[in-house]
Amino acid sequence: MLFTKQTYMQRRQVLQNRIKSGLVLLFGNNDSPYNYPSNTYAFRQDSSFLYYFGQHREGLVGVIDVDNNRQYLLGNDVDIEDIVWMGQVASVADMAAECGVEHSGPMKELATLVEAARKQGRPIHFLPPYRFDIQIQLMDLTGIHPRDQRAAASVELIHAVVDQRAVKTAEEVAEIERACAIGYEMHTTAMRLCRPGVTEQYISGQIEGIARSKGQGVSFGNIVTMHGEIMHGNPSPRSLEAGRLMLCDAGAETNEIYCSDNTRTTPISGTFTQKQKEIYSIVEECHDLALSLAAPNVKWWDVHFGVARLMTERLKELGLMKGDTDEAVTAGAHALFFPHGLGHMMGMDVHDMEGLGQTYVGFDDEVQPNLSQFGTNALRCGRRMQEGWVMTDEPGIYFIPALIDDWRTRGHNAQYLNFDKIETYKDFGGIRIEDDILITRDGCRFLGDRLIPYHIKDVEDFLAARNN
Repeated sequence: MLFTKQTYMQRRQVLQNRIKSGLVLLFGNNDSPYNYPSNTYAFRQDSSFLYYFGQHREGLVGVIDVDNNRQYLLGNDVDIEDIVWMGQVASVADMAAECGVEHSGPMKELATLVEAARKQGRPIHFLPPYRFDIQIQLMDLTGIHPRDQRAAASVELIHAVVDQRAVKTAEEVAEIERACAIGYEMHTTAMRLCRPGVTEQYISGQIEGIARSKGQGVSFGNIVTMHGEIMHGNPSPRSLEAGRLMLCDAGAETNEIYCSDNTRTTPISGTFTQKQKEIYSIVEECHDLALSLAAPNVKWWDVHFGVARLMTERLKELGLMKGDTDEAVTAGAHALFFPHGLGHMMGMDVHDMEGLGQTYVGFDDEVQPNLSQFGTNALRCGRRMQEGWVMTDEPGIYFIPALIDDWRTRGHNAQYLNFDKIETYKDFGGIRIEDDILITRDGCRFLGDRLIPYHIKDVEDFLAARNN
């Protein structure tokens, strides 16, 4: 376990105190077959289960009986055949003792506990499941069909988990900074390798090797591409071409599954063209504006739209946008270039707790998402920040040919967009700069002890120095 027994006991007690009544089920993950049963993907524990119970073994469930003040760790002990192939592991009872749980037992006890609670009319609290095997198990326990389980998940439990996991302790921040140190090595390696003739796939493989050799692996599938306008551009066997840009969005997970997430956009020839500098400098300025605005009690919504207004002003100076800035942003015209949110929470999940429902994680009664407007509907967080939150700061500008054609054909936001000028950028690609920040008492700070170069001069100097 990463933290002390007392840490996990305290976390569970805080959660238990938030739930009025009932049985709380926190499912760990099971092994997931890759192409046949005994050939599995690398095991990755469920984040919420790990947060409260600290155990990485597959096939476990944590139970908190609120009404009877009892906590359980349930799972089947391995048999001799498992030991032959996988080695000796601790018993469920030993793991329960390690994380401060008094009661343990085989998995069959879960059905007994749930059945008793249901007969007594007590609520069964569970988080939205995301794996099919857990959905089947949950259906067997509760009778709720998988298609209905997200809607039936406990909102009370979701709110309690989100509020608790959103604020990172000093111990958690230290672990995230370990992930950021791996991320620094990944991104600086990608920048060193970025030159004409090297393939996207090769660079992705090299940086994934760093993540796997120093931690659990990557925190999400690497995005390494010359087509930076594609939000999730998978690396291909294409060779990098002189004069173009390479966008690399990648992060690492530590062995205890805390994450990093950074993006850098690198000129493949080693220096930016004038046209690239003009767009890059806007993204750079927007990135730094967010750093100056992010602070406790500030709405992330306001930071996002502050960045959107600055971006619009600068794009107007280049002749790509026009009209009143506030009206253009209200209409969502900037989303032609910036179709995603400024950032998201990060922690044990790279998009922290997103599986619990983004409206619960990033929004509240004060700030509600706008799901009807393109671009704004992809804003993953809007509510007031708190000290101890970890956020990503990731503005970008993209020229997406199909989107440009669609908006031009429909005349969408034509009063704010100079489509003739925009046409000349359809082969540009995209630029994003992303860093991880901690909300502090007075503002925010970068996470990680070394900052991946991102200012234009620093990037070009770094690329020049790799040849020396």
